[in-house]
Parts: sequence; structure tokens; C-alpha cells
Amino acid sequence: MESSKVAVIGVGNWGKNLVRNFANLGALAMVCDLDPNRLALVQKENPSVRVCSSLEAVLNDTEVKAVVVATPSDSHFPVARQALLAGKHVYVEKPLARDVRHAEELDQLATERNRILMVGHLLLYHPAVNCLKELIASGELGELRFIRSDRMNFNNNRRDWSVLWDLAPHDISMMAHLLDCNSVDADRVGGWDAEGHGVIDVAYLDLIFSVNGRQIPGQIRNSWIDPQKLVRLTVNGSLKTAVLNDHQADNKLALHSLTRSGRMLVEYPEYSDAEPLHLECEHFLKCISTGERPRTDANNAYQVLRVLSDVEERLARRPALKAAGNAV
Repeated sequence: MESSKVAVIGVGNWGKNLVRNFANLGALAMVCDLDPNRLALVQKENPSVRVCSSLEAVLNDTEVKAVVVATPSDSHFPVARQALLAGKHVYVEKPLARDVRHAEELDQLATERNRILMVGHLLLYHPAVNCLKELIASGELGELRFIRSDRMNFNNNRRDWSVLWDLAPHDISMMAHLLDCNSVDADRVGGWDAEGHGVIDVAYLDLIFSVNGRQIPGQIRNSWIDPQKLVRLTVNGSLKTAVLNDHQADNKLALHSLTRSGRMLVEYPEYSDAEPLHLECEHFLKCISTGERPRTDANNAYQVLRVLSDVEERLARRPALKAAGNAV
């Protein structure tokens, strides 16, 4: 299929990966950023790609059929809204917005204008995650008992929003995807402003996933102050326990089970080694070409935003939480 031309707005730590992938797919026409040094680097690596520092220049460009929004999360809604009003297809890095009502407005605009609206919930395109989803659906793990995601790192740069808004969208969207979850609700929440910067940098969520009449408990642990990076998902079943360690280079997905003699057996399922972001960008272009609704559409984003908005409201009601870390 012939690629629609896209513009990437925002070339920070993650935006540059989007630039690379859309360029490799032959779809990158334009890059927009306020930092001239970033733009100079983009143009050096992609001489045929036009650069600019004006959103209006992107939206007025007739060659650009779609925009990819990789700006700070508090700007996702206004930038995406302007792009939809300008008749562009839109891909927005997670979270889609910071307010459920804003996500609903973006979805309505996209529907009215027959435009594709997609959110960057990357892990729903991860080959190992989708391999695990198939194993769960086939009954390989048995009856599911518990699911937990640990996502920790040392990050001293993100000081404009909570660690939950930065990391938890990955966890919530992935866990709901794996379980084919009808709804998810936060049971208990804990958060700490451990370094006194005024934002929560360590947090946990106890969750309840409603799946076909059953309630499956889960937990998310997020941290910006852990010097040892950890990106690990554990799914406990009655027959086997799956561990997906995404920080490992090889054998990311392992299935653990006990033999009758009590010996621990470890299996390593096979899955594609394709880059998840490449698959996600490719999916966006395919949706533009075919008109199909993206796997990570606004409905997918609602569930994440609803949980995070609820959590943020609960934490805000208890200001002492940020120092004391009490659960609500």
C-alpha cells in the first residue's frame, strides 16, 4: 500500500523514535519542534524531510495527511484537537489526554470528520505481549489468579506530572488487553513524593479486573527513583505462571510450572522479534489506508484515563499522601 505522509510533532526522547520508524516506513514528510538543535539533527539524518517550528505550518501543509503528537502530555488534547479540526488523521502518544471528557471530544471529532484517531499504547503491539495473550486465551496458564506489573527506573527529568501518568498507562492498557477486560477499577492507591519535588514519584495501584463475570486482582508498582531498571509483568495461573521481563535482551517471556516431582519447569515460547514501535506505526498507516478502527483507539484510552483520573482525584483529596504514602 502507498504510505500516507505524516508529520511528527515533538522530537524529544520518544519523538525521535517515532521519526526513525516513520522514516523507515517511507511515510515521514515533516517534523515540528521548538528546539532548533533537534530539528537540525533530524534534517542531518533525514535530508529529504522538511522541518519547522510552527504547528500551523504542519496543519496547513496539504501533503501531510496525518500528524503524530509526541509533545508533553498536557498539550496532547489541544494539539490533537487542532489537527482533527484541520482534517488530519491523528496518532497521539500516551496518554491520549489528561481528562476523560477531552478524550471523548477527540473521539467525537474524529468520528464526525471520518479521521483515524489512535493512541500510542505501545505494548498492545509487542509480539511477546500478544504471544502471552494467545497463551492465556488458549488456557495454557489455567484459571487466572493474579496479575502484576512492575515498571521502575531512575528518571530525574519528568517533573511536570506524576509517575502514574508517565508509566501506568503502559501497565493498565497492557493488563486489560491481556485479560480481554470488560472494566478495571482501582481498589487501593498509594503514592509518595519521595524526593520533595511536589509530584508523586513512587506509587502503587491495587486493581480489580472484571472479566466475564469474574474479578481478577492485580497490582501496578511504578517508580522514578529506582536505580535498577525493572520492566516485568507476572501473570499467575492455576497451571502456569508467565513472567514477561521486557528489560532482558533474550527470552523475555517465560512460563513457569511445577512438575509432579516438585521440580520447576521453565519454558520459553517463540514469538516475532519485530520492534513493537515499528508494528504500531505500521498499524497507524494501515488504518489510514483501510479506514479500520485502530487497536488502540479512543475506547482503549478511556479505560486508562478513567482509572488514572480516579486515582489522581483520590490522591488530591489526601494531600498528606504525598509525604506519608497512606493508601486510599
